[in-house]
Formats: sequence, C-alpha cells, structure tokens
Amino acid sequence: MRLTTRFALAAVVAVVLVASGPALAQQKLKWAHVYETSEPYHKWSVWAAQEIEKRTNGRYHVDVFPASSLGKESDLNQGLTLGTVDMIISGLSFAARTMPRIGVGYYPYTFRDGAHLIKWANDPGFKAMTDEYRNKTGIQITAMTYYGIRQTTSNKPFTDCAGMKGLKMRVPDVPAYLALPKSCGANPTPIAFAEVYLALQNGTVDAQENPLTTIEAKKFYEVQKYIILTGHIVDSLATQIAPHVWSKLSDADKKIFTDVTQEAAVQATDEITKREIALADEFRKKGLTVTPVDKKSFQDAIMKTVSLESMGYNKADWEKIQAVK
Repeated sequence: MRLTTRFALAAVVAVVLVASGPALAQQKLKWAHVYETSEPYHKWSVWAAQEIEKRTNGRYHVDVFPASSLGKESDLNQGLTLGTVDMIISGLSFAARTMPRIGVGYYPYTFRDGAHLIKWANDPGFKAMTDEYRNKTGIQITAMTYYGIRQTTSNKPFTDCAGMKGLKMRVPDVPAYLALPKSCGANPTPIAFAEVYLALQNGTVDAQENPLTTIEAKKFYEVQKYIILTGHIVDSLATQIAPHVWSKLSDADKKIFTDVTQEAAVQATDEITKREIALADEFRKKGLTVTPVDKKSFQDAIMKTVSLESMGYNKADWEKIQAVK
C-alpha cells in the first residue's frame, strides 16, 4: 500500500512539474545601446527592463548593456536581424539603411523643435512608416525618445556655413549626417561613437556634432573650445525589438513591451528637454564659447547641394511632417 501511495504521489508531482514548467520558464533578453550610464536613455532603459519583468510576472528578464559594450551602433542594428541582441535604442538613421524613407526626419532643419518631433512620432503617418519597416525587416519600433537638437563643437570658431570649409568633422557612419558638412565644404569623417573623445583629443578631427546633453555626458567639452549652435537636426532614438522576439510575443505581452517602453520614452524625453535648456549657460561657465549662427546660410547651402531625393527620402513624407502642428 505504501509503495502504491509513493508511486501515486510521484506521478502527481511529475504532472505538476510538467504542467508548471512553461509557466515558470524565463526568457532572458539583451537590450543594448551606445550611451553612457549617466544618461537618461540608460536610466529609463533599466527601469523599463525591470518593469517588463514585473508586468510579465518574471517570464522575461532583460539585461541592459550600455556604452557600446556589445558593439558600435551599426553592429547593434545588425544584431537585431542576426539574433545577437534582442532590443536596442538607436537613431532611425541606421534603420534608414534598410528603408531610406523612415529617416526623412534627418534631413537638416526638418523639425522645428523636440515637441514637433514627438508629435510626428505619434502621428498616423509615422505609424504607417513603422508598420512598413516591420513588414520589411520584422523589427518592431515600440517607442520614440527625444534625443536632442544636434549642435556642433569645434576647436575652430565659425558663425556661418562658409566658416566650416576644410574643417575635419566627425559624423556617425550613416549618410544622413553628411549633408551639413558636405554642403559647407567640411571634411566629414565617420568615427565610432565610443572613439570620438580620443579623436578630438589627439586632433584626428577638429569638430563633431551632437546634442548638448550628449556633449556633456561624453565630456566632449573637455577637448573642444567652441560650441556652435547649428541646430541642424532634431534627433530621436527608437526603441526596437528584434524579429525573433517580437514574432513570438503574445498580444498581451506585445502590449506590455509597448506600454513600458513608451512610458520610459516619455520620462527620458522630459529629462533631456529640461537638461538641454540649462546646458548652454553651464558650458559658458566651464570656459567654452557658445556661439549662435546664421542658420539660413546652412539651410540655403543644404537645399542647393543635397536634395531630399538624393538621400532616399520622399518629399511627400517631408511635407507630412511640416503639416504637423
């Protein structure tokens, strides 16, 4: 009788374990980016990772890898399709390598300000683009975060487009960022983000361009004399989920990932917006010269030299952005 009872009990335990196994299984995901741990993008990515685990009752555990620890930005974008990363935050200029029109916002002076960009990110026209991008690549864009208005730092002063002639300027390794320096006769030099500080320090390049918050976080102000307010691109970061992850999520989990990453994007956007306002004066206090420019000279040169179509963008998409109020 005891033996029979033991077998019966063992059978019940086995059934319980088999039944509960899938529910207890935890999938580990890698979320990677190139930004410093001091930046809001990292802080709110970590928050989102923890929140995803909480809201999925532990079925997903997300580890965040900052500061190019899993590779430079182009590697991370490729990693989504190769399966080496599961989630990233990255500018759409890299996505535009696969689907050029999604990068239309990188045409210089497209957005009026950060608020205009975020309104576009919530517009049906942008959703249609992200749907097309998912159909083409399998990658799901779940949220957009304001990255900041890209300004120029340099060891040589200038106040108009002509003043950039001959300047060795670091730009990201994507075509979208070439329009400004090429139009003004500078020498654009693609360098990985993690290597920019050293390149500025040793004179490999004279200048670079990034939002003020990034200039602060990466300490570029330590190796540059001038901050020149070119304001040429209002930039953003897209939270992206790899095809091998998104395609296997239930509808309920897709909603959780989307809701959480959008909540994180709102918080990071708010922090960046507030910090950006204060930084010009703070850089002046550090001894840098902060210089306004004749933006029209840059706009005129770009429109004359680089058309929307030459960059793979669609004028109709650009006009939709201008129509957003």
